[in-house]
Amino acid sequence: MYEKELEALKKAGRFRERTLYSDMLDDFASNDYLGLAKRKKSFKKAVAMVEEYDTFAPRASQLVNGYHPIHRLFELEMAERNGFEEGMIVGSGFLANLALIEALVRKGDMLFLDEEYHASGQLAAQLHPDQVVTFKHNDAEDLKAKLLAHSAKRRIVAVEGVYSMGGDLCAKAIFDVADELEALLIVDEAHSSGVLGENLLGIFEHYGIVPHERHIKMGTLGKAYGSYGAYILASKTIISFLENRAKSVIYATAPSVFDTALAYVNMRYIQKNAKKLRKRIVERQVIAEQESGVVCESLILPIEVPNNDFARFMQQGLMEQNYLVGAIRQPTVTHPILRVILNTKVSTNKLRHLLRLISVNLVQ
Repeated sequence: MYEKELEALKKAGRFRERTLYSDMLDDFASNDYLGLAKRKKSFKKAVAMVEEYDTFAPRASQLVNGYHPIHRLFELEMAERNGFEEGMIVGSGFLANLALIEALVRKGDMLFLDEEYHASGQLAAQLHPDQVVTFKHNDAEDLKAKLLAHSAKRRIVAVEGVYSMGGDLCAKAIFDVADELEALLIVDEAHSSGVLGENLLGIFEHYGIVPHERHIKMGTLGKAYGSYGAYILASKTIISFLENRAKSVIYATAPSVFDTALAYVNMRYIQKNAKKLRKRIVERQVIAEQESGVVCESLILPIEVPNNDFARFMQQGLMEQNYLVGAIRQPTVTHPILRVILNTKVSTNKLRHLLRLISVNLVQ
């Protein structure tokens, strides 16, 4: 029934499929930035934590009886560590973005969305077609002009702490503009929590910004935290409103208890070892700049390649050298890239070798 559409994707070099990659490959593709997805000590601690309770699965939505003590423990500690009043556990980053944008944009409000905001937010924004304004990527001046040009009951700005494909940081000026014009600011910290800041708390800590009542932080647990799920941190009022209005929270089964426990264990590990982990991050950022000439402020290094076929060709060739990188094509990005993750658990020597292999092949 969809054969013609699939054939068109194949001809354009945009066909995708799920693949079971070997665990023996050096992982420069996943978002497991700190390598915690393979930390057996964390797994065992999470198992022990869950075994302290009679119930180990969510069973229902959070508003029925799926809300578990481990969920609450995680929320409280995340909120306290990040300087927010309250927290909420959510099933995934996709569901968190859907919850925030679907629920918070009410009649008379306007949403101002960075043009490179995550696909989950872009999809959620389609629920409010007449209330969405897109501003130029990371452009504080364009954002300010558009905020001033649109009167609204509430103005809500949505940005990412680190952008998932480009690896660039949200500009500090974006925070300043939102504060100046008293806009609500949603910051998707999926790729910045566990990566930025002295204590690896993310973009707020990186810029020394103290959260206030108009700040909302959303983050995922399937990246630096080595688990699955997501969280939202905000004022008590906003969290209460989401409990009452966010459909992806109200009508979804509560997040996995075990995954929340695993994220909790890894969160504490990151906080305890932040100095050591930060040193590893900086080492890899330096190598990335030395070998590619690109200043990398996160752990995402995008390397532009000529076309989709070349991206796949490079990915396959690097796998033969035991390296796995992401071959990212349209519509995820405008122009195809090799997305290299500076995984802190893979040696610096291997990272340097990988980047030199890519460089040589691009020159040829």
